[in-house]
Amino acid sequence: MKAVVVLLLVVVGVAFAIDQGTIQSFIQFSHQYGKFYRSNQEYQYRLAVFNSNLMRASKLQASTNVTSFGVTKYMDMTPEEFKSVILMSKLSPKEDPKNGPYTPLNNTNVKAPSSFDWRTRAGVVTPVYNQGQCGSCWAFSATENIESQYALAGHPLKSLSQQQIVSCDPLDYGCGGGWPYNAYKYVISAGGQELYADYPYTAETGTCQFNKNYIYAKITGWNYVTTTQNEQEMVNYLVAHGPLSICVDAEPWQYYTGGVLTAANCGDSIDHCVEAIGYNTGASTPYWIVRNSWGADWGINGYIYLQYGQDTCAMAQVVTNSVAQR
Repeated sequence: MKAVVVLLLVVVGVAFAIDQGTIQSFIQFSHQYGKFYRSNQEYQYRLAVFNSNLMRASKLQASTNVTSFGVTKYMDMTPEEFKSVILMSKLSPKEDPKNGPYTPLNNTNVKAPSSFDWRTRAGVVTPVYNQGQCGSCWAFSATENIESQYALAGHPLKSLSQQQIVSCDPLDYGCGGGWPYNAYKYVISAGGQELYADYPYTAETGTCQFNKNYIYAKITGWNYVTTTQNEQEMVNYLVAHGPLSICVDAEPWQYYTGGVLTAANCGDSIDHCVEAIGYNTGASTPYWIVRNSWGADWGINGYIYLQYGQDTCAMAQVVTNSVAQR
């Protein structure tokens, strides 16, 4: 028998009936993610939001059998809060890749296997980061790309300072949002990027504290990987040159817990940037392996699989790569 309704909340004039199972799930969620609410009123409001998000996740789940939607650490945030706090809320107009630097890869020299994952190669991919409640994903995406490219150029793999880009890039908006290609332009103009240890992340836009004496990694250029949303071109480039910076529509990621997120459950309004580190085109539902910056306690240990070949979440529209100094 279904649990008896034990609590009736009234939030902003709307009554929410919360059953015992949902209350227990919310208690477990609060403990698991260390949530703290300042008052009983806030607690009740977040419980109501949690209940609404469970219904949204359930509706998404009913539309697919290859993706898992459920409880994530963002279940006490409204979709509007999630978009304004975690995703990018402020962006300059997107540049047209056809007007940017682009050098086609000679595909005859690339024999891409049916699956590939840069995590299996030592010293190429740093651990999953956590951007916190700051829309700085664009700086993380660019930094992760530079880290991998600098390592593949023959240098020791080290964590670089995302905060340097967040606070110092004059073309973007810090925690508001930005584009990885602007981050590359800034790093080139600054002469390089400091180590994370020398300029740690604060999850705030802050003021620029860059010290050129602490530069570790340098890049000499950047380029678009595809100008036509060609995912085979992306596959070939990833195998030949390393992980790629990509930008996506991450609105439904608030509820993602596993499996392959399909194009049918994703939009095309870019509001987040991440890193493609591999793929599996031989799977029953072919997918990209994408590294996020929301911590290892989200998704598949910090990663998400995006359906291959469908421009899922607009992931093939802004694909870039930095060129590291050797």
